[in-house]
Amino acid sequence: MAGNSKRRGAMRKPGTKKGAVVGSGGQRSKGLEGKGPTPKASARTGHPAQRKAIAAVNRADAARKQRQKATAGPETVAGRNPALECLRAGVPATALYVAIGIDADDRVTEAVQLAADRGISVLEVARGELDRITGWAMHQGIGLQVPPFTYAHPDDVLDAAFQSGEPPLLVALDGVTDPRNLGAVVRSAAAFGAHGVLLPQRRSASITAVAWRTSAGTAARMPIAIATNLTRALKDCATRGLLIVGLDADAQASTDELELATQPLVVVVGSEGRGLSRLVGETCDQTVSIPMAAGIESLNASVAAAVVLAEVARRRRLAGRT
Repeated sequence: MAGNSKRRGAMRKPGTKKGAVVGSGGQRSKGLEGKGPTPKASARTGHPAQRKAIAAVNRADAARKQRQKATAGPETVAGRNPALECLRAGVPATALYVAIGIDADDRVTEAVQLAADRGISVLEVARGELDRITGWAMHQGIGLQVPPFTYAHPDDVLDAAFQSGEPPLLVALDGVTDPRNLGAVVRSAAAFGAHGVLLPQRRSASITAVAWRTSAGTAARMPIAIATNLTRALKDCATRGLLIVGLDADAQASTDELELATQPLVVVVGSEGRGLSRLVGETCDQTVSIPMAAGIESLNASVAAAVVLAEVARRRRLAGRT
């Protein structure tokens, strides 16, 4: 046979003999063995489902770290007006930082006086140190340190609302992640007679220094609760006799038709981009939209909340006169 000649000088060409030359080492028999059940799509390397699952885990981890950071230590409210308004509102502050050589005006003088009257430490610090303490915010030479916010339980907020002697009015936020929006909603809720604010445990802003500043100190007077599951918390409210009204830009009914305003009520505000989540939307007894001029898609979440709460307060005033 070609390649197997015994004559002198003959050479075997590589690859001319069929089958393994040295032996397969059992590879052929292993190749006949099954590889087991097909793994789930989320467990397959490079599969879109796996990438989606990893992204979801990363987002959840980032949200957890953000919440831990927000509640890990004291916050500093920066700015003359915000710090003064927090002191006037009785925010449980622990220290007032004032920059050395600050050009003091009436706001600074009153803030220092209020802090001293309440036994809050007034500390003079270098402007660079105040920059660091406030996270390089626009502090105007003054910063008020407040402890981590203490949240209420949803049941306690409901109990307090029923004990107020008025039809309960709560505000629930669904997916509002900007602390400035949260602070503005809290301020509007206090201004229009709401009895509390409900926040979901996940995908929500928390009461940070930014929220304190935007709320102008009203977060100290407004009960704010965190619900482990917002949909379940809304159902609990419904069980106790509250009606659920959600803000939805696509709703057929408008705030002009908000006949439920005088009843025990929960107003649910969704995020500016995503709106209400599906489960929360299904929980609502009514969804309403805000009439707007043509060409305007939506309002900021905090502005939308203020518009609806103002309408609820107006209708309740009118009902009280009749």
